[in-house]
Amino acid sequence: MRRARPDVPLPRGERLLAWAATTDGGTVGGSRDALYVPGGSRIPWESVEAADWDSETSVLLVSEVGSWGQVRPEHRLTIEEPGRLLELVRERVTASVVMQRHVALEGRQGVRVIARRAPGRPSELSWIYEYDEGIDPDDAFVRLAAAQALSAAQDELGLG
Repeated sequence: MRRARPDVPLPRGERLLAWAATTDGGTVGGSRDALYVPGGSRIPWESVEAADWDSETSVLLVSEVGSWGQVRPEHRLTIEEPGRLLELVRERVTASVVMQRHVALEGRQGVRVIARRAPGRPSELSWIYEYDEGIDPDDAFVRLAAAQALSAAQDELGLG
């Protein structure tokens, strides 16, 4: 049985590749460029920090990339029949990560430098710092180490 294509508002040129109904009557959909969640939110794949599926509760938890010290936007979506949506989410989020490097600062705790790119724009990278629990990004030593890690990562990609 073929599912009818849902009414997800897409920008011109985007095409819905996979979708699933939520238990509250909404639709989650994914295109090459973004994830669409109920309420009309468009989340570019390079802005999805993590997407975790819990098969016991049928919940897809999508966390967006955020700013240090601020609550990261999260979307908790209950989906009974995810179909191909989970495969698309995994593939697109993974494809957006170009590089990820962890630099230990205090024991194993440190900072992660992550380079991400939007689909179809390989030369445009966005760089993100992710700090482990207990690491203060306002500390001068941490800022210097993060800047050095970023420079080394950019050199490794031939951007330095």
